[in-house]
Amino acid sequence: MGSSAPFVFAMVLYVIGLQVEAKQLPWPYHEGEDHSAFSDWPTAYDSVGEAQVGNSFGSSWSQGLQSAVQEPVKPIVHRRPGRKPALSQSKQTLQEPRKQSSWKYPQMPEKSVIPEAPFVPKVPVPANSVAVRCGEVNVLVEVNQDFFGTGQLIEPADIRLGDCFMTSDDISSQILVFDSELHQCGSRLQMTEDELVYTFTLVYAPEALGETSIVRTNGAAVDIECRYPREHDVSSDALRPTWAPYAAIEIAEEGLVFSLRLMTDDWRFERAPNTYFLGDILYIEASVTQYSHVPLRVFAHSCVATAVPEMNALPRYSFIENHGCFVDAKLAGSRSRFLPRAQNNKLRFELEAFRFSPGYGDDIYITCELVATAASTVSNHKACSFTNDRWTSSDGMDETCDCCDSTCGTGGAAGGQWDSKALLGPVKVTDAY
Repeated sequence: MGSSAPFVFAMVLYVIGLQVEAKQLPWPYHEGEDHSAFSDWPTAYDSVGEAQVGNSFGSSWSQGLQSAVQEPVKPIVHRRPGRKPALSQSKQTLQEPRKQSSWKYPQMPEKSVIPEAPFVPKVPVPANSVAVRCGEVNVLVEVNQDFFGTGQLIEPADIRLGDCFMTSDDISSQILVFDSELHQCGSRLQMTEDELVYTFTLVYAPEALGETSIVRTNGAAVDIECRYPREHDVSSDALRPTWAPYAAIEIAEEGLVFSLRLMTDDWRFERAPNTYFLGDILYIEASVTQYSHVPLRVFAHSCVATAVPEMNALPRYSFIENHGCFVDAKLAGSRSRFLPRAQNNKLRFELEAFRFSPGYGDDIYITCELVATAASTVSNHKACSFTNDRWTSSDGMDETCDCCDSTCGTGGAAGGQWDSKALLGPVKVTDAY
């Protein structure tokens, strides 16, 4: 036992050396720690082995030891108690997809484009919306409700001729009518060497729209002048009186003026020149000027067209007959018709252009027998048009047109009537091509 103790001690040292070399010590071994204390163990082992073991036994023991060293030594794993073994792969967790961010890089503001030429605002052009007719003792002013030509209609209560409101209006053509005597409605008289000038002021003062406090049109004032030449000079010589006896005035007021006029297609102004093409429409207005007379209603008793200014000449074409029946549409299939009445003292109708057969020229003359009756009375006169295979009245009383296919009565109005002939022409009608 005493001789084997050194050998056992040497073997223990050798095994410890192998474990140190394999980094498998019984105690935790960590890289980076100071292990200088074990660096001399193999050397000590060598010296002890050489000293204590004999040559005969040492050679065979060393060969076995070399074969043992060549065999790989299984590493010894030491674990601390209570610690779970480390996993070789971390546990993966399922995460929801991230929402796409709405943030974006801010964009640089675009530079404003400078126009090559400076902006010039459009200058409003005055609208031709006022028509004036100066009579011997009165002035007639017609105002289009589209006063500024912008499509915005003015209110009738917002416009006056001096201190006078409108006297009538034409709903179909949107025309306001002012009829005043020369010395009324705030007129101003100016006397020059050659003329008498009556000046009126048409004032438009818009009020706020409805219940709002805004307006969309500006106010305006239009001066209207009626000029009359002076037939007598003012001097120390005797002057003719300007007054007239009452009897002369009464007779003049009973006189009525009947007329036929060609109008523009919007019925605002008298048309000139009087040249048309076949297929055109003639817009004709029959009227009676009543001055101080009771309100009157005008009718076209009959109308004929001739090639010369004589209603009984040949060729002769009667297109209104039988006390106001417009037969042209029924006879020739034309578009001729009366328009719905807008004013009692005016009657408007459309006549499709025609001309007489070759040899009679391009001119036609239209002669109408016009009748005026008191607006408050009932008469057998009518204004009937043939449309859609039936007769209709411009005054809305279609039953008065039932006699147009036969013979209508000739009785006059209960309150009396006034009639006259009116001539229109020459009207030139030529080929369209």
